[in-house]
Amino acid sequence: MFSRILVATDLSEASSCVVGAMQELKKLGSKEFILVHCLNMDKPAMVAELQDFYRPALDAQCAALEKQGFKTEAIVAPGTSHLEINRLAKEKNCSMIVVGSQGQSMSGQILLGGVASELIHRAVKPVLILRVRLAEEKGPKMCSLARFDPLNHILFPTDFSANADQATGYLRRLAASGAKEITLLHVHDQTRIDKNRLEEIQPLHKLRLETLKVELEKDAGPRVNIELPFGLPAREILARVKDEKFSLVVMGSQGLGYFDEIFLGSISHNVARHARISVMLVPMPR
Repeated sequence: MFSRILVATDLSEASSCVVGAMQELKKLGSKEFILVHCLNMDKPAMVAELQDFYRPALDAQCAALEKQGFKTEAIVAPGTSHLEINRLAKEKNCSMIVVGSQGQSMSGQILLGGVASELIHRAVKPVLILRVRLAEEKGPKMCSLARFDPLNHILFPTDFSANADQATGYLRRLAASGAKEITLLHVHDQTRIDKNRLEEIQPLHKLRLETLKVELEKDAGPRVNIELPFGLPAREILARVKDEKFSLVVMGSQGLGYFDEIFLGSISHNVARHARISVMLVPMPR
């Protein structure tokens, strides 16, 4: 399902922590990793020199992956990060892009800054955002990865949009790969729905989730739960992942009202920014 993975790395301690966690992706059939470090510059005179400078650190991360039994390729790319990452993911026919978040290194450039927003908005492949914790004591910063077990308990928020349907395809594959438990979540958005209409609307939405539940549970599949709360979608989703009961959130990167959300901040981006666990965002085909 995810045989070839592109990992965006800034060669920091946090990114090395992400690389060390890639063994968990063996559960999803991952066999090959392409590590990409972007220079965010295109001056020919400096590119060659910087490529040589960063190569040893990149090769060390490749060696760590090879010890885990993966085939690897290392690329030091000039140009803008989100453009190069997406271009290479498409060119190399990667199944998914992996980035780390949190702290002052990777998150400052990839998640909390402009690069992550551009990467997610323009993603041509699913983006897996791994939550890295950085702790700075008297010595150097130490990192650890938040719980990452992609097949333990998946939270799948859906608004029944076209992009959510696209994400459902990946959820089916995760179920087939051996997911233990899945919670299907549809939040009746209080900013769009009059609470007095819930009795009218909820049965249809419940039926859609129950239909998906039956499909996922067939052939001794995962245990599947259904939740249909009323409230603010991002708040409801984040409340559920606060205590790390779940091991992964899977959702579409663009929901209903997508064109407004590009400027106002989408639900998926809020979840990716604030969730304490790892998040997989699935884009619409481009």
